[in-house]
Amino acid sequence: MTDTSPAAVRAAISAEPISVGEHEELVSRSGAGAVVAFGGVVRDHDQGREVTQLEYVGHPSAEELMAEIAAEIAALPKVHAVAISHRIGLLGVGDVALAAAVSAAHRGEAFDACRQLVEEVKARLPIWKRQIFTDGAEEWVAAP
Repeated sequence: MTDTSPAAVRAAISAEPISVGEHEELVSRSGAGAVVAFGGVVRDHDQGREVTQLEYVGHPSAEELMAEIAAEIAALPKVHAVAISHRIGLLGVGDVALAAAVSAAHRGEAFDACRQLVEEVKARLPIWKRQIFTDGAEEWVAAP
């Protein structure tokens, strides 16, 4: 049986934890030969400085724009389904900030589409990041 649900199955901004595995499940399709997933995880350093937390703040239009980006990627040839979520709020080291998954006919299309999905979100999504360092300093990283 072939799953005929919409190709862009999730595009969300969430204050709750997000799961890469859940995104993989959302895009699984019986006709897809590949599922590629990406998890953007909070790391403990940036440019030689130790990071303790990140805070993500999104513009009210962020979820709508994320849905547009997901639909663009879902419309690519041989892509079966797309799911992407970005976390907002305070995140600790090891937390997933961005989860993305794409299913496609073949691995090449799936890898390419997942990379394009993540790159477009990073380039276009109006989300700001505040890095909090171990020395108490903080730094805002502007959205596109």
